[in-house]
Amino acid sequence: MLLPDEPVHRSLTLTTASASLATGLFYSVSALYFTRVIGLEATTVGLGLTVAGAVGVLASFLGGYAADRVGADRLQLVANAVQGSAMLAYVFAGSALAFTVVACVAVGSRSLQGSAKAALQARWFAGADRVEVRARLRVVTNVFIGLGTVLAALALLVDTAAAYRTTMVVVAVLLAASTVPLLALRTVPGFAAVMDVHLDPDRVRGRSPLRDRTYVTSVALNSVIAMQFSMTSVGVPLWIVTRTEAPTVVISVLLVLNTVVVALFQVRAARGTHDIAIAGRTVRRGSLLLAAGCLLYAAAGSVGAVAAVALLVSAELLGTWAEIWCEAGGWGLAFELADAASAGAYQGLTQTGYALASMVAPALVTATAVDHGFPGWAFLAVLFAAAGAAVGVLASRAARRTPQAVGLAA
Repeated sequence: MLLPDEPVHRSLTLTTASASLATGLFYSVSALYFTRVIGLEATTVGLGLTVAGAVGVLASFLGGYAADRVGADRLQLVANAVQGSAMLAYVFAGSALAFTVVACVAVGSRSLQGSAKAALQARWFAGADRVEVRARLRVVTNVFIGLGTVLAALALLVDTAAAYRTTMVVVAVLLAASTVPLLALRTVPGFAAVMDVHLDPDRVRGRSPLRDRTYVTSVALNSVIAMQFSMTSVGVPLWIVTRTEAPTVVISVLLVLNTVVVALFQVRAARGTHDIAIAGRTVRRGSLLLAAGCLLYAAAGSVGAVAAVALLVSAELLGTWAEIWCEAGGWGLAFELADAASAGAYQGLTQTGYALASMVAPALVTATAVDHGFPGWAFLAVLFAAAGAAVGVLASRAARRTPQAVGLAA
């Protein structure tokens, strides 16, 4: 898993492992660092991160076009380096303005990195290999974020400003290290020619993804389903703490359970989703499981502690398997519905959808499920199921067209 034979896959795996370890460390200590070390109010942090999130949405979109014009690997290399520099800059941020500026650079460069990585995979790999590589990289991402979270416990135990600053420096170093494997990509035979297609004066220019109604609709629907990630990371913990009798430690149990299940089954679930029709059916099945999980989460709010824990674990299992299926199907559609001549722009639009979902979802999930209980969870269940059903219909129709009509990559 960590050292695949294929050289591009190996480089992406190593850079993903280093960056994900940094992400796990950062997410675990960032809230305390911003409030207790820099001395910002929680509302200030929230506002700054919201502004940064908007920058990230724009960067995701523009990053796709940039990947087509400068080479996806070059863009990812620069974005990784800038993100590492931004993390180091947090150590010197001493005001709300400085924090917001650094956050915008950090989130924006991370978004550029996501679009560049997706474009690189779309250009270099083909067919079943693309979704398999994407699945394997997601497993690496989850596992190393988990390891980063465990390592962050050292700083949390020491609980001093120096410990948190040191952790931020380590995050910056790990992100800088994530650029090293990318440097070797241009030594792979044929890689430079594939990435530098923009330099070919005779190349056929692809269309804008914004003019592709099928692709735009697919991105919009899958972005709705992608709000499940904020439901898991924000909505469920708040629901457990404020509306159930389950012990708080269950939050950690559910996160570990999610990581383990994804690591064990994500690659297997992605097989065959390079076929558009299969990808659509996979997303539809996943959305139904996600809807069922929402209803189980809701039920956990009206029972005793033991029953609540059982319901929460069951809901997490359904939700995690839904996540695995929806991601696998979504990758297949993102790759196979795209115009190969505009791979970066198309993948950038997909990443923009994810960025919008992550920006909007926390407020939506809180305002529905956490604030209104069962009716709110039921609303989310219907929303996810409807989006998944629509994806299934869209994919079925697209699959009946010729490959040229839907812009499939060769």
